[in-house]
This record gives sequence, structure tokens and C-alpha cells, in this order.
Amino acid sequence: MIGIVNYGAGNIFSLTAALDRVGISYGMVDKLDDFKDYDRIIIPGVGHAGAAMHKLEETGLVQHIISLKKPVLGICVGMQLLTSFSEEGDAELLNIVPLKTLHFDKRIGKKVPHMGWNGVSPKKDCPLFENIADNSYFYFVHSYFIEADEQYTSAFCTYDVVFSAAIKKGNFYGVQFHPEKSGKVGEQILLNFSRL
Repeated sequence: MIGIVNYGAGNIFSLTAALDRVGISYGMVDKLDDFKDYDRIIIPGVGHAGAAMHKLEETGLVQHIISLKKPVLGICVGMQLLTSFSEEGDAELLNIVPLKTLHFDKRIGKKVPHMGWNGVSPKKDCPLFENIADNSYFYFVHSYFIEADEQYTSAFCTYDVVFSAAIKKGNFYGVQFHPEKSGKVGEQILLNFSRL
């Protein structure tokens, strides 16, 4: 059963609709005691990383999230929260994955935000991408990106610059795209996560 961290910064309705479509049970994590009810955790997020981090800190759940040993999946801003720092609001984040979240602006010639479908190249050994073909298309909406890194990037994407479409460190996973808006391949990501 998946617990969704409910901290007021996620587009939870579209995520729960996708989990319903593929038959994955879920509930909400509103307080510390709720974590024990779930064997996997999703941190959703849309909008501003600095503001999302502030909302997460207000819940009092930060230290517990950092110490989790069960599988955790950050989606979009939820993935960015796993990094050490975001240029969005010059915010210190959870620092689980020692990478930075950077603004596309001034780094690329293309339109910002990066919005729409783009191909993703996963590493062969990432269980989140099992049964997903190389260069499968996922749906993105973001103005900030996580730098690419050979150690922690589990899938790469290019939008003038190569960036992390997905990251992994131990039991922590993150995807920059929206699996809940990415059709069958997105649903496969959610199924794969539910089986970790």
C-alpha cells in the first residue's frame, strides 16, 4: 500500500486517479504516525520548490522522511525536494541526493518551461523502468531541472541540456516527469514502484 505525503504542495487528484486506474491501493500521510500504515511512500509536488520545502517543514515530517528505509518516490517538485538545493527560492532542500536543481533560463535557447512530451533514456539497471523501452515519451512541465550525474541519474532527458529525468539513491527514487499524465508508460512506472 502506498502512502502519499499530503503537505499541500501536490496535485494529488491526478495521481490518485492514475493509481486507481492501475489498481494500486493508497492512503494519505498527514502526520508522523501514518507512515507505519504504508510500505511505500510518494512525495508529490507541483509549483515552487522553495515554497514546497517550507510546507513540508511545517508538517514536522522532514526528519522522518530523510530516515525512511522503505521505497520513496518523489514526483516533479517532489523529486526536486530530494536534492540538496534549488535555485528556485535559493532553497536548501532535503539533501538526500547530493545534486542541485537549476533553472533552465540562461542555460538553454529553447522556451521555458519545458512543457510536453519528451523521450527518456533510462539506465539498464533501474527497476523503476522495467518493461519500459528506451526513448519512451513522458509528459513534462518544469522550469527547473536536476543536473545530470553518472552516479545518481537513473534516466536522462535532453532539452538543449542533458538533465536528470529520474534519480535514485538507495531506496529513494525521483522522476521529473508526471507519470500520472504519461499514459501507459507512466502507469508502468507507478506499477513498477508498487512492486519494489
